[in-house]
Amino acid sequence: MPIDPAIAIGAELPAQEFSWTASDVQLYHLGIGAGAHPLDPRELMYLDDSKPQVLPTFATVVANIHATEAPRVSFPGVEIDLAKVVHGSQEVTVHQPIPSSGSARTTTRIAEVWDKGKAAVIVQESSTVAHDGTPLWTARSSIFARGEGGFGGERGPSDAIALPDREPDFEVLSPTLPQQALLYRMCGDRNPLHSDPEFATAAGFPAPILHGLCTYGIICKAATDTALGGDANRVKGFRARFAGVVFPGESLRTRIWREDDRLLISATVPEREDSPALADVVLTIS
Repeated sequence: MPIDPAIAIGAELPAQEFSWTASDVQLYHLGIGAGAHPLDPRELMYLDDSKPQVLPTFATVVANIHATEAPRVSFPGVEIDLAKVVHGSQEVTVHQPIPSSGSARTTTRIAEVWDKGKAAVIVQESSTVAHDGTPLWTARSSIFARGEGGFGGERGPSDAIALPDREPDFEVLSPTLPQQALLYRMCGDRNPLHSDPEFATAAGFPAPILHGLCTYGIICKAATDTALGGDANRVKGFRARFAGVVFPGESLRTRIWREDDRLLISATVPEREDSPALADVVLTIS
């Protein structure tokens, strides 16, 4: 059996020790579209050679940013073919602005395994601290494994967010490049679903798709630039559910509503009748 919840739930994964530089931050920001307006001082804040400001979504790639091999879905009680897996959701909460360079340690455990009938959802929770013990960020993510459900587990809760019944306070369009996935994969996600046409076809897609975490970063940046004046240090947390695919070269339409200390966000693909890209998107402001 590929998933054994009795073994998986609560299992601790090997801790990760890693470090990063300003160049790694720059690479990530370029991967999510920073620099598209190279004369804009706000854009260049993401690409400064010594101390670039850091979007909190950088936390999703930093531990593996130097990886060069495709990932494996192999955890205690979980063994799944990579072609069956897509990202389900992602949440990052930062406890202070992420420094432009540093070293840290991440500990992760499998928090939940949910049975969706025809699929399974595996949820991981992680905590990252600097080497002096200072908390940096916490994260919660899920993967959606097609064909791995039906083992009799709980379906899991619904975290649906209702968007306000009014016009958004902001709307912005973010084009992606035809080579966006090939650039973003240099941030350490070498899943061939995003680069190999044959692998993508075998996984049920007509062409390689954009990384969900690339879309996640693009939308966080769009909201930060549009609603927060480009000040990434104001972003306390960002969460979203991956609701649809984005193909490199398509655009992303971001609609933003202000609500107290958070922004509620809709992210769609206008080229396909505003089909959803991300759902239940919330950016929390410190």
